[in-house]
Amino acid sequence: MKPEAAYDELIRRSREETLLASCADVLEWDEETCLPRGGVAYRSEQLALLAGLLHDRGADPRLGELLDLLEASFLSADPESAAAVNIREIRRAYERERRLPRRLVEEIARVTALAQQAWADARDAGEYERFRPWLERIVRLAREEAEAVGYTDTPYDALLEDYEPGVTTREVARLFEDLRRELVPLVQAASPSGRRRTAVLRREYPVDRQRLFAEAVAAAIGFDLDRGRIDTAAHPFCTALGPGDCRITTRFAARDFPGGFFTVLHEVGHALYEQGLDSAHYGTPMGEPASLGLHESQSRLWENLVGRSAGFWRQFFPRARAVFHEALHDVKQDAFVAALNQVEPSLIRIGADEVTYNLHILIRFELEQALLADDLRPADLPEAWNSAYRATLGLTPANDRDGCLQDGHWGEGLIGYFPTYTLGNVYAAQLFAAAGRAIGDLDAQFGRGDFSGLLGWLREQVHAHGRRLTAARLIARATGAPPDWRPLVESLRTRYGESVGL
Repeated sequence: MKPEAAYDELIRRSREETLLASCADVLEWDEETCLPRGGVAYRSEQLALLAGLLHDRGADPRLGELLDLLEASFLSADPESAAAVNIREIRRAYERERRLPRRLVEEIARVTALAQQAWADARDAGEYERFRPWLERIVRLAREEAEAVGYTDTPYDALLEDYEPGVTTREVARLFEDLRRELVPLVQAASPSGRRRTAVLRREYPVDRQRLFAEAVAAAIGFDLDRGRIDTAAHPFCTALGPGDCRITTRFAARDFPGGFFTVLHEVGHALYEQGLDSAHYGTPMGEPASLGLHESQSRLWENLVGRSAGFWRQFFPRARAVFHEALHDVKQDAFVAALNQVEPSLIRIGADEVTYNLHILIRFELEQALLADDLRPADLPEAWNSAYRATLGLTPANDRDGCLQDGHWGEGLIGYFPTYTLGNVYAAQLFAAAGRAIGDLDAQFGRGDFSGLLGWLREQVHAHGRRLTAARLIARATGAPPDWRPLVESLRTRYGESVGL
C-alpha cells in the first residue's frame, strides 16, 4: 500500500471514531443537564456499549499496521507537519488503548455514569456515605487502568499522562512544593483580617438576570452562540460535540453573583479554545487541544486575568449596575472590583480567589494519590479532607457538601485531572504576559470593550496548533520561555501583594 492511501485510511478511521465518540458525548451532556432520574441505569448501558465500540476501533490491529507503514514513510519526515502530528498522536492513543481490556473500558463507562447521579444525590443531601461505595469502585477501576497501561514510577503517572502528556507525578509534586512555599505567606498577608468587602456580592442577584448578563458578556468576549449554548448542571463543564456545537454549563445562586458569573467565564475560556481549533482538521489530532493543562490555561486566563481586571469592569460594571440595580445602585466600581478580588481562604474550590486556588488543588492532588496508592481508604476520605483543609487553609467544612462532595470529578472517574488546573494557572500567567508584550496594554483594550486582540493572539499562538506541539513546547514557543511557576507568583504578588508590602 502506498503511504498516501494508508494515510487516507488512517484519517478516515480517526474521523469515524471521533464521530462515534461525539454520540457518547451527546448522551453524557444529556445526562448532566436533563436526563430523567429513571433513565440513568439505561444510559449507563448505552455509554458502556459505545465505550466498547470505541475501544474496538481504537485498538484495532489494522491501526498498528497503518502506523508501522506511515512511520517509515516520507509523511513522518517533518515532525510538525499535519500528517506527522496525526501519525504520532494516533500512535500514542493506539498504544494506550490496546493495553486496556474492553471489559475494563466498558465497566468504567458504566460505573461512572451511575456514579455521577449518586454523587449529585449525595451532594444534595450532604451525605458522603451515599457516594462512598461508588468511589470505592472508581478507585479500584483506576488502579486497574493504571496497571494495564503501565508506568515507570507511580500508578498516578499512568492516569496523569492521559490528561497532560509528558508530565510526571514527581514534577507536579515539585511544582506544588514551590507554590506552597510562595503562596502560604501571601495568603496570610493578603487575607482580610476583618476588612471584609465581599458582602455586596451576597446581595440578591436574580438568577434569570444573571443568566442574561453572563450570556451577553460571553458573546462580547468572543463566544459564538450560533455555535454554542449555555445550560445549567450540578457540576459545570464544557463539551465540544462537533465543529459547530460547543456547549457549556454553569450553576447560579441568587446570593452568589461571582459563583455563577466566573463559572461562565471559566467555561467560556474552554469553549473559546474549542471554537478556535481548525475545523478543517476536526476528527484528527491536529484538530484537538494539546492537553488538559493547556485547556485549563484558557479557562483560567479568561476567568481571572481578564474577568477580575479593572479594565474588564470599566466596560461591564455600568451594564451590571443597570441589570442588578437593586443590588448595585449604591456600589462604586472600585469597591465592586475590590470585592471580586479579595483574598480570603474559603472552603469551595470554584469560588476560591486566585491566591488560594492552587492550595485547593494541592489538597485534591495529595488525596487522590493516597486513594490510588491505598494509603487512604474511601471510608476515611471526609476526615482526611477536613484535616487537610484545617492544615492548609485553616478551615474545616461543616458538612460533606462543602467538603469532599463539592466536586464531581471523582464521580466521573477523572482521577489525575485536578493537577491540570494548577498547570493551567502556570501556563496562563506566562501566556497573558507574552500577549501583553506582543499587542500592548491589555487592560486599556478591555476597558474599551476590545477583547479581539487577546483572542486573536491566543488563536494564533495556541488554538491553531492543535496537537502539533506538546504543551511545554507550545508555551516555550509562544512566550519565549519553558513552563515556569515564577511568572504566576510574580503576577499574584503584583496584583495582590502590593497593598500588604509583599
